[in-house]
Amino acid sequence: MQELPTWFEVGSLAVLVGLLLADLLIVGRRPHVPSTKESALWVAFYVALAIVFGIVMLVIPGGGAQQSGEFFAGWITEYSLSVDNLFVFVIIMTRFAVPAKEQQLVLMVGILIALVLRGIFILLGAAVIEQFSWVFYLFGAFLIYTAVKLVLDRNDDEDYEDNALIRRLRKVLPLSEHYDGGKLRTTVDGKKLFTPMIIVFLAIGSTDLLFALDSIPAIFGLTQDPFLVYTANIFALMGLRQLYFLLGGLLDRLVYLSIGLAVVLGGIGVKLVLEALHTNELPFLNGGEGFSWAPEVPTWASLVFILTTLAITTVASLLRSRQLERRGESPSH
Repeated sequence: MQELPTWFEVGSLAVLVGLLLADLLIVGRRPHVPSTKESALWVAFYVALAIVFGIVMLVIPGGGAQQSGEFFAGWITEYSLSVDNLFVFVIIMTRFAVPAKEQQLVLMVGILIALVLRGIFILLGAAVIEQFSWVFYLFGAFLIYTAVKLVLDRNDDEDYEDNALIRRLRKVLPLSEHYDGGKLRTTVDGKKLFTPMIIVFLAIGSTDLLFALDSIPAIFGLTQDPFLVYTANIFALMGLRQLYFLLGGLLDRLVYLSIGLAVVLGGIGVKLVLEALHTNELPFLNGGEGFSWAPEVPTWASLVFILTTLAITTVASLLRSRQLERRGESPSH
């Protein structure tokens, strides 16, 4: 596979970072609850931008079908996993009683925090893979375990619990009882206090990082190019804020989402294990030689598998939700 030109990689990252900063500036200056139309237009813009990016990668010198296919497979996987993240975001917003007009800022800052942390995680993952190809066994096993857990836990009531960092900060930080717009600091009776907004920012950012434990190994199962891994994550997260407001109550209608994501993660996990077996270097397995019977799954097959699974999941979820509504029952995730 040819390498993408440096000017394309640097230029793409510069444009994407610029878009994110501009988005943050707009949200910070004009906090509001976006309408359905506004949210839909922004989601359509970011989706179109990702599609254009993948097509450009197909035609530029040094690019090709391999890079483009890996990007699309990674982006679609990350985007579908991000939809599952929205359920937890809704719970966090409700738990901390974030004012509706400030929720855009909370999501945007949380996404920026997650992108920085994911970037570090991706670099570390790429370095480990470069040195130890057997790590695919671990990634694959972890994804299969996650897939099984998603199916087994899908009927459990979702709840959000503060992680250790959040609980510690609650004890040591002087916090005010009320929000002050999007400010992190406020003055109450002459005393400088932190607002609950700082806890919300950290809750969103740290929670999204935990989701990366599933999504990063999954995308490394589709491509080992750190640039493609990171850009797929950026595009998946860029439209997440608008998707949060666009979907709203529709999230509850995706009753089979967990099963669909489990199938995707499990499939990628199997692909990783097969690839690890094909290129095996562990001396205690087959004398350190690869297993010839283990196939290498092409990118196009992974892409078709992911798209088909998500399409079936969405259609089945909507049909099931309609059936439950006719019975007077409430759909649940």
